[in-house]
Amino acid sequence: MGKIARLFAMLTSVVIMGLPAVSFTSSASEPVAVSKELKQQLLGSSVYIQIFKEERTLELYARLQGEYRLVQSYRICEFSGGLGPKRREGDCKSPEGFYSIDMRHLKPDSKFYRAINIGFPNDYDKSQGYSGKYLMIHGACKSIGCYAMTDAYMDEIFNYVQTAFIFGQEKVDISIYPFRMTEQNMQRHRNSSDYSFWRQLQPGYAYFTKNRMPPSVAVINGQYVLSRPPVANAPVSQYALTKSNSLTKTE
Repeated sequence: MGKIARLFAMLTSVVIMGLPAVSFTSSASEPVAVSKELKQQLLGSSVYIQIFKEERTLELYARLQGEYRLVQSYRICEFSGGLGPKRREGDCKSPEGFYSIDMRHLKPDSKFYRAINIGFPNDYDKSQGYSGKYLMIHGACKSIGCYAMTDAYMDEIFNYVQTAFIFGQEKVDISIYPFRMTEQNMQRHRNSSDYSFWRQLQPGYAYFTKNRMPPSVAVINGQYVLSRPPVANAPVSQYALTKSNSLTKTE
């Protein structure tokens, strides 16, 4: 029986290896990257970036057949200030929130190798009176207030973002979270002074986890607001992230 079981396991692994790679999750919060072959094919597709501070992870996604697939997860070399949003220039904090960039935010000749300006302060940051400038994702593996990557990682990230712009993408969304915003993680951090702010971010994370499309986010009355896609014969509806019970579920 032991030999039969081993033979069955070998045959099963061969069959699985022969199947085309797909993007699925080993858990609700840990996506799996596409195959190397598909990764190359996705160069030029629209892209989306998620950053998780606690996990020190940057995730690059590319669009394929109506959903965004994980191209690669990258280890963040350095960020500063711990968890929580950046509030003022000089506080050495790395930002959190929802950002959107265009081609003008790319810095191919940065003194930190290559850089992508994340667009801090955004409308939310301004509504809170937050200050700061030149907050980047960049190379050189060292940073104060930015998200530093190795030069090799930055080469790949920059190339995908730049090529997406060249092929017609107008805006690239960058969602920056303190951690993977599962309900379990939220409970771990429930005593933080930033908890109410993080509750605003959580539905954006949940929306992408469920739909594999970047959340469409605006700022209304000093709060992040998620815009639902338009429905036939009905106006576009918007609702405060902090009041959306249906989107706080991550499972």
